Amino acid sequence: MQIDYPFHFDGRGRTAQTGTEDHIRDMIEQVLFTSPGERVNRPTFGSGVMQLLFAPNNDALASATQLTVQGALQQWLGDVILVESVDVENDEATLRVHVQYMVRRTQERQVAEFVRGGL
Repeated sequence: MQIDYPFHFDGRGRTAQTGTEDHIRDMIEQVLFTSPGERVNRPTFGSGVMQLLFAPNNDALASATQLTVQGALQQWLGDVILVESVDVENDEATLRVHVQYMVRRTQERQVAEFVRGGL
């Protein structure tokens, strides 16, 4: 069992825990939505994808973002997952990120969608 993200307490008042598959999804979410420089002891951690919420939506930006996100996931989680595809969609003030990956330990393929809205 792993500590669940975001950190919270369970019904017994203890630190909430989660299984391995959900923990991997939580780690992907942390890489995606953490901006470089946000973590003091790991200033390069993150993908910078949150900067896209208010950026103009065009094909060039989408392509660059896909490469940036895939690179960040490979850098920070490459020993845990094999990223097969990343699709980033910026629709007004909503950002959708679809990630298809394989868990290296189990060889299971997973697809996860992450959605963040603007302020």
